[in-house]
Order: sequence, then structure tokens, then C-alpha cells
Amino acid sequence: MLEQLMNRSEVAIDLAQAAGADDAWAWATRTRSVEYSFRDGNIETVKESTSRGLSIQLYVDGRYSTHSTTDLEPTRLASFIKEAVALTRALQPDPHRSIPDAGLFQNRPSIFLDLLDKQILAITMEQRLDWVSSMNERARADDRVISATSAVADEHTLLAGASSNGFSGQKESTMVQLCTEVTIQDEGERRPEGWHWALTRHMDDLPDPGLVGTEALGKALDRLGVQQGSSGRYSMVVDPQAASRLIRALLGPATALAVHRGRSFWKDRMGDEMFSTKLSIHDEPLIPRGLKSRLFDAEGISARTIPIVENGIASNLYVDTYYGKKTGLPPTTGSSSNRVIALGDRPLADLIKDTGEGVYVNSWLGGNSDPTTGDYSFGIRGHMIENGQIGRAVGEMNVSGNLVGLFQSLVALGNDPWPYSSTLTPTMVFENVEFSGS
Repeated sequence: MLEQLMNRSEVAIDLAQAAGADDAWAWATRTRSVEYSFRDGNIETVKESTSRGLSIQLYVDGRYSTHSTTDLEPTRLASFIKEAVALTRALQPDPHRSIPDAGLFQNRPSIFLDLLDKQILAITMEQRLDWVSSMNERARADDRVISATSAVADEHTLLAGASSNGFSGQKESTMVQLCTEVTIQDEGERRPEGWHWALTRHMDDLPDPGLVGTEALGKALDRLGVQQGSSGRYSMVVDPQAASRLIRALLGPATALAVHRGRSFWKDRMGDEMFSTKLSIHDEPLIPRGLKSRLFDAEGISARTIPIVENGIASNLYVDTYYGKKTGLPPTTGSSSNRVIALGDRPLADLIKDTGEGVYVNSWLGGNSDPTTGDYSFGIRGHMIENGQIGRAVGEMNVSGNLVGLFQSLVALGNDPWPYSSTLTPTMVFENVEFSGS
């Protein structure tokens, strides 16, 4: 199948140049996905879909456009591309838009990333049903449960691409996910929720499905008796599962696109010590079985480790070739792969004990951040930390401030990254963080 997709990409390039394009880039894909969900002891949904398509980028007389189709039959593909080239000629020229330099394709790593698990291709209906029923049974193991939903989803993706200036690459990968959500009855009208999930490339990296249901129920039960926390400044300990949102908010504007549009607090900060010296973040595309591992990006740029923050110093932005030309920055990559945060040497329990008094955040409820200023406000779910232990559950609180200031107040990191994410974030401890509540 990969050979067929590669053939269609190469045919598309030939057709584009025959129709008058100066350069062209084509990607052909095929994806099969399956999902089963189980709600309160019964099957709720069964979904299965297979899709394929081709996207093509055209460079015609200084003009640029992108087009996509699901019809890969050669005769109809020829007609589609011929019309696309004609439409591109009607656009305004863009002097910054050109096909990526072929030099960026050089030195592609040869490491085996192990992204394909053939066991996932062979998962049976009976196995999926066993997984979801096991999760659901464990999630309902308390009389206070109102409802529980469990799901399993798996995906098989094939990708092949080619360009008129020499790029050729392909990728085949699988993913499988288990997840459960539980709602329980508390006093009055309160209905606390808990959820847990795991997402991996290989089946043998998944936890036992029953444990996913047990963890979801436990998190819901931890919310019993939740109260609104008091306003004030506290030390904040962020659970590894929740910490990735802070990293995403921090790095979201760290792109040449955002800088060019004037929507980034990273502008003109390369080489500055922006954050705590404890913070180091690397973009690591070459992790075997990594959820965003790759040998090349969407522009064919060969994968390499990119330091984004090193001991608090801003080191690199995500720079694609187009916005690199507009900003005068050398291209790195236009999109993130796996983000790896340097670890500390202690687990969550030790960090909570050392904190003494504060707030332990284990999930977020809404909120947003401003990419231009870095100002943020997030709703939190968590617990008070009292005498070095996790105490009463709290909610209806917001944490707010500025992301640069927040990461300047980072004082400790755990040794416990959450493994089921492409952002491998450990426990994070911040000092003097502003909370609003009662």
C-alpha cells in the first residue's frame, strides 16, 4: 500500500509539471480507524472508517496554492491537477513562497523509530469488547457511580510524499488508546467527574485496561466533598498529566509565524534568560515509539533534536521555510514533535512533602492564555497541600498571571514524566502563584 501511495505522489508531481507548474509537492495518505465505546455496561458506539487522499502544493509563476482530493484514479487526478494549476495562475504572486531548499532534506536520520505494531492491525472485535467491558466494570465498582463511559480506539496510518526537487519519504504508524470517564453522586447536586487514559504506539506499552477504569473511578472519588479554595498566593504543584497544558501554552507562540504576526511574547528573546534555570525543553523527533516521532517534517526537513529552552535560556523557535524568509530566521522545523522536559530527581510524593503548604493541581477547567503578552488564567481542579500531604479537594478556583513569570518561579521538577503524551512533562513546582477563589 505504501508503494501505491508513493506512486500516486510521484504521478501527481509529474502531472503538475506537465500542466505548467514550476515546482510541486504531493502527499498521499491512507488512514483506518476503529472505535468502540461502552456506557454503563452496554455497547454505545462502534465506528470504523477508512479514508485516503492526496494533497498537492503548487508553485506556478511565483504563485502558490494547495489542493486536495480523495480521488486518486490517474485520469481524474490529471484533470484535477490541470485545473488546480490554472487556478493558481490567477492568484497574486508571493515573493516569499518557494519550494523548500533541497539542502534541508540532507542528513536524514536512519534510526529505526518502531512506530508500527502489527498486533494493532490484528485486534479483533472480541478483544475490543473485552477491553471496554473490563474498564467499565472497574469504573462502576462503587454504589455512588451515576455513569461511566469507556472507549478503545486504534488507528493505522500510511503516508508517502514526493517533491519536484528531490524529496521522497514515507511513514507507516499505529496508535491505540484506552480511556474511561466516571461521574459520581456527591451531596446535593454535585456530581464530581474523573477520567483516565493511555495512548501508545504499541499494544505492549498499554497499562492493564482494568487499571484505567480503576484510576478514573479513584479520581472521581477524590473529588467528593470538593470546596471552593481561598484566594491567595500559594506554592503550586502540578501533576505530570496536567503540566503538559502549561508547556503547550508556553510554547504555542514560539513560532516564526506568531512572531511575524506580532502575536508572540518570544519575539526578540533568543539568547535571553527568560525562565528558571531549572527549565530545559528539547524537541526530540527521534524517540523510538514516540507519539510524534518522525524522520522528516511536513516540509521534508530532516529530523534533529532542537533545544527550545536550555537552563532557562530561550534557544530556538519553530521556524518553517516560509515564515523563516519573512522573519529572516533560519529554518528549524515548522511543527513540534515530541517535547521532552529535563527531569528532576524526586517523585511527586516527595515534592508535595517538601512543599508543605500549597495547592496540588491535577487537572484544568477552561481558561486561556494570550500569546502576545503571555498573560493567562486557568480554572483548576485539585487539592490543598496541608502539612506536606494531599488534603481536601478544591475547585472553583482560577490560577492567573504571566507565563514568563510563572516559569521564572519554577523551583523543582519531578522524575516522573507522564508517558502517554507527546509532551513528556514531569511534576512541576512553582512558588508564589496567584489563585482566586472564595
